[in-house]
Amino acid sequence: MTSADMALPVQDDRTMPAVVLRDLDQRPLEHALAELHALIEQYGYVVVLCSQATPEPVVRRLYTLRSLLESDRVALFRPTLPPLGVAVLARQLRQLASCDLSPGVLASAGRLLTHYVHAGAVLGSVARLDRVPVGLKAHARSWVPGSQFAVVAHPEPQLVKVVPGATLKGPEFSTWMLVAKGQFQTDWLTGLAKEWTSHGLRETPLPAESARWWGTGRVVEFCSYLADLSVLYQLVASVRQSVCHWCGLDVIGDLCVFCSATPPAHEPAAPRALEQRTPA
Repeated sequence: MTSADMALPVQDDRTMPAVVLRDLDQRPLEHALAELHALIEQYGYVVVLCSQATPEPVVRRLYTLRSLLESDRVALFRPTLPPLGVAVLARQLRQLASCDLSPGVLASAGRLLTHYVHAGAVLGSVARLDRVPVGLKAHARSWVPGSQFAVVAHPEPQLVKVVPGATLKGPEFSTWMLVAKGQFQTDWLTGLAKEWTSHGLRETPLPAESARWWGTGRVVEFCSYLADLSVLYQLVASVRQSVCHWCGLDVIGDLCVFCSATPPAHEPAAPRALEQRTPA
């Protein structure tokens, strides 16, 4: 991770701790290079997750470091999820890191698991929201004091004005809901968690990148996700693996996250439907 506030706490004693590459755009290049080289030497392979709202100087520094190391053992992954969704995905990969998955499969599992993350936010304004289509009526309502809007950015865009009876289409499988609050407050998500039949609702501080991603500081971000390691492992292990013809790693899906090569004659697997389960 490139930000400490996106390194979510572990959920069990098997979850691997997160490594935070801090202040990459402010530290001397040689210091950052030495840190990343040490991680490669310690773990063999490194997967760096950052959101689409990560400052460009930080992203450029990551690509510079990877180029200087001349290594295909560093994967840079920027999923199209909001910041809280990226943080949740990173923790899922940290959970899977304790399993018997090869580096290539673990890295490419991030692209698969993205399909099962439902990420959104409650916003005080959609005037600067460019991640989800916003109609003129919603833009006009943004200027009414006290207005709130509920938005789902992934897996499919949704936007409703927060009024009694308003709801959003949620996952068709059992999840937990994580809520990240800043100064902006809303009670609407408690009802949404019940409608989505979540096992429960947990809270975490709002990532600093959330305001940039959503176009406003008046935001409460939420994310529904799979928390059970056995379900995560079953999803990943059930997908057909292939060997990357460029770097030789085992991968799933239609792209090697480490070298960006596409396995030849590969048909991407469709995300599996999940059955409703009760928590153990």
